[in-house]
Amino acid sequence: MNNQQHRILIADDEPLYRNTTAELLRDEGYECICVEDANDAIGVLREHTFDLILSDLNMPGNLKLELLKEGRTTYSHIPMIVVTGVPSIPSAIESVRLGIADYLLKPVKFDELLTAIERAIRHPSAEVAQIDAPSSPADLRRSYPEIIGESQPIIELLEIVDRVAASNTNVLITGESGTGKEVIARAIHDHSPRAKNAFQVIDCTAIPESLFESVLFGHVKGSFTGAVQDQMGLLRHCDRGTAFFDELGELPATSQAKLLRAIQEQTFTPVGENKPVQVDTRFVCATNRDLQAEVLAGRFRQDLFYRLAVIHIELAPLRERGDDVLLMANFFLERLKPKGSSLRGFSAETLDCFRRYRWPGNIRELRNVIERTTILARGTEIEVSDLPQQLRAPQADNVDVTVLSEISRDEALDNADRAYLTTVLKKHNGVIASAARQAGLSRQGLSKLLKRHEIEADDFR
Repeated sequence: MNNQQHRILIADDEPLYRNTTAELLRDEGYECICVEDANDAIGVLREHTFDLILSDLNMPGNLKLELLKEGRTTYSHIPMIVVTGVPSIPSAIESVRLGIADYLLKPVKFDELLTAIERAIRHPSAEVAQIDAPSSPADLRRSYPEIIGESQPIIELLEIVDRVAASNTNVLITGESGTGKEVIARAIHDHSPRAKNAFQVIDCTAIPESLFESVLFGHVKGSFTGAVQDQMGLLRHCDRGTAFFDELGELPATSQAKLLRAIQEQTFTPVGENKPVQVDTRFVCATNRDLQAEVLAGRFRQDLFYRLAVIHIELAPLRERGDDVLLMANFFLERLKPKGSSLRGFSAETLDCFRRYRWPGNIRELRNVIERTTILARGTEIEVSDLPQQLRAPQADNVDVTVLSEISRDEALDNADRAYLTTVLKKHNGVIASAARQAGLSRQGLSKLLKRHEIEADDFR
């Protein structure tokens, strides 16, 4: 790329960052004009032509994102990159909705910034930003029938998904096991411009570290023992589509570094090849781990976290979604009951059990419970007697409130989960497969919970 022809507007109220970035870009052959607030930036845009706008968010004149809105409406032909040291979900979503080319977090490595600039100038957006009125909750529920619920957490989730779907921004989805992270990832893909192309699920726990490059990037025949033919990697399969990395928090450090480069540069080199392959892929990732805590503990790369968590969606557990559990129970009943079944619904007592139960396995556990009861129920309604024992057991209404008030909410929830896991393991004599089925979890999911709570299944055998 001949950078001498490209002019960049840098808008940032931090003199050191603004001047240092300008000097580094000038060394790369770019022409740079610097301003310290949004008002000056808008004035300069009226007087000069630019190939790119590099803008801070938190600076004078931009408290309501005035520069972003002006830049993406009046000057929509100029790609814009946001670089901010104070990220927030609302600003990230609004930036994405307005059609920015990239959203980077300070401190950003210069190589990463340079790659983002080159990519934005090479592929400028031709879309004109449109600032539409937000959809009503009823409209959102109709638009996303795969996301079931009417609680406040779900309405807020739908608003985020609706805004993010139309963009190319990377998304990180977190939440407990069984909260529906893959459903949200698929909804983002299905309602995006990439919907006609592949949605590739990549389970990070299923790829051995030694085969990560081969599986992800592909390999050529003879590149290693067992490579008997050329193999296209998973990222090639989802070119122009979406790559969904499930259980991202389980990715080893060496694999994290290789993934980071592929995400930043949208290129990779198959094993045994010399020529890099370029793809156009959106990355949506999911994990039940607290990645920020993993970063602080040194187990997850900070730069990879920032690259993926441009939009961070935290899914609420089922126990915090009120009567959504009843809506989902009815949904699963209609979908799972045997053909010709006389089942019409649930007794009032059963629905009360559903409300009071804590659902440690979340939506996955609820689905398994409904599937089981549709087979075992004998009448036209599912009764309490048809439910698994853990739902029929007395709830924790008579727990000593004085004791609970002296510990944190997270500690109380951990204690409840630990007690539940212990009870299930005792019942099934420490057999993971049987205990997982009752809990509505995969074997892998139950094993992770046991590891987190430092419970050994062998102790119950």
